[in-house]
Amino acid sequence: MEIRELTTHGDFADAVRLQRTIWNWSDLDIIPMRFFVVARNIGGQTLGAFDGRTLAGFCLAIPAIKPNGHAYLHSHMLGVLNEYRDAGVGRQLKFAQRDAALARGFDLIEWTFDPLEIKNAYFNIERLGAIVRRYARNQYGITSSPLTGGLPTDRCVAEWHIETGKDKEEPIDAKDTRSQAPPAVARISVPASIARIRQEDPDRARRIQSAIADQFIAHFAENLAVTGFEMTSDAGTYLLSPWPIE
Repeated sequence: MEIRELTTHGDFADAVRLQRTIWNWSDLDIIPMRFFVVARNIGGQTLGAFDGRTLAGFCLAIPAIKPNGHAYLHSHMLGVLNEYRDAGVGRQLKFAQRDAALARGFDLIEWTFDPLEIKNAYFNIERLGAIVRRYARNQYGITSSPLTGGLPTDRCVAEWHIETGKDKEEPIDAKDTRSQAPPAVARISVPASIARIRQEDPDRARRIQSAIADQFIAHFAENLAVTGFEMTSDAGTYLLSPWPIE
């Protein structure tokens, strides 16, 4: 798999087509080709994973600024075709994104993810070493993708402090970015069957989502942060620890 920048209108058009294939979105939810052009021109990232001439996945990021003036990279979208899932493509894209961000002087990458997607949560938290301190209810509104089961687009905000471990060729040890965190004092569990529940019983899935949201928001108000994640056959569990106030 070759990871390289998307640079041409043809590359960007392929990324638009992948959005429809991966998420089955309507035109209302699709990120248009012109936004890829803008992102590339203003110092963002448009990276693609190529299997020969086939675009197997992509990630799109834009520069952002914190209220205190700190610049960081917001990773807005990462998608991989279904036939390339579980082949390490997403991991390759994220580490290429990290290396390119470091070369531009960024030390932080943030993105949002669905807290009900426990496999994705495990990757973000345990494989990459991201932490989570913010929760957004229905961030993007109800989308056209059937994958969401019509649920609100609740999102966790992942913070990836990429300066730690930047010289490592292997994946960053998650402990590197969370060395100051004490042991977990709270847990939030998501049933492993949530994908099936979301498709077969959306009302129950919404109740689970709402209860999880209440827990996240309450714990974050107590200055806890997600610093670990456990996977079992029954559930995915977020582990929360006290986190220093910045």
